[in-house]
Amino acid sequence: MDVDTRLLRYFAMVAEEGNLTRAAERLFVSQPALTKQVKQLENLLGVQLFTRSRAGMALTEPGRTLAQQVPHLLKDWDRVLRDTKGSASRAAKVLRVGFLASAANEATPEIIAAFTERRPGWRVEMRQATWSNPSAGLDEGDVDAALLRIPFPGQEKWHVKVLLTEPRWVVLPSAHPLATRDRIDFRDLWNEPFVAAPAETGWWRDYWLAADQREGHEPRIGAVTETPDDWLSAIANGYGIALAPESAARFYARPGVTYRPVAGVSPTQVGVAWASEDNPVVGDFVQCCLSALDPEGHQA
Repeated sequence: MDVDTRLLRYFAMVAEEGNLTRAAERLFVSQPALTKQVKQLENLLGVQLFTRSRAGMALTEPGRTLAQQVPHLLKDWDRVLRDTKGSASRAAKVLRVGFLASAANEATPEIIAAFTERRPGWRVEMRQATWSNPSAGLDEGDVDAALLRIPFPGQEKWHVKVLLTEPRWVVLPSAHPLATRDRIDFRDLWNEPFVAAPAETGWWRDYWLAADQREGHEPRIGAVTETPDDWLSAIANGYGIALAPESAARFYARPGVTYRPVAGVSPTQVGVAWASEDNPVVGDFVQCCLSALDPEGHQA
């Protein structure tokens, strides 16, 4: 019998939290999706792992046995996966860097140039991820480091340094009545349909809907997309609006779409994340990132 390691990760988080809602928030997935995955694992194993009640999720005796073993198993598997994939990159002198959207903005070319100067013969391979993979390949061991929007799923497992902070703006169809304003209050957007990330991204999706800054007003979803191109098309076609980093106005400008500053939402951050302090090549890349951008977000 083969069991997907993702099911084990979900189980371990629910076992640790004892609560589906809190576990779903930490995993950046929706609660219904998490419930389905736990049930799938129970069906595969043929045992009940939790007793469900209003108080939360209590481990059964088989559940406690599994919970004692799974963290060690996952830690060993993650190490094996990273080492195996990383060895191929090291042999080819390629540093794999995952990223979302515009990575570290205008500083990205400077970071790569500084790294190649520091490590002659090495090449940085930038790998763009979809929004349904907000760790940009770190979780799967597909990259050695990543330039990510913070927070992201499983952030506590990785070394993370903040590189820059920037405001969140709103992106609207150019024909939208609010598109002519110089600045828009977020309250004026609460009843607008939004273009959102897939529901299974959970907390990540909620962050870009600013769900915690709506004073209880539930977001309206006009469209769901996974890539910047699809996201822009949905907005231009009038299916909804969206929040985005200020830099998106520079990197993702296109006809039919207008970017405007927003009052009433917190800023967003970009950070560099990596797995091991023992990899000197990754360490050099991180230093290049920190040299290019100071923690306040001003280019050095």
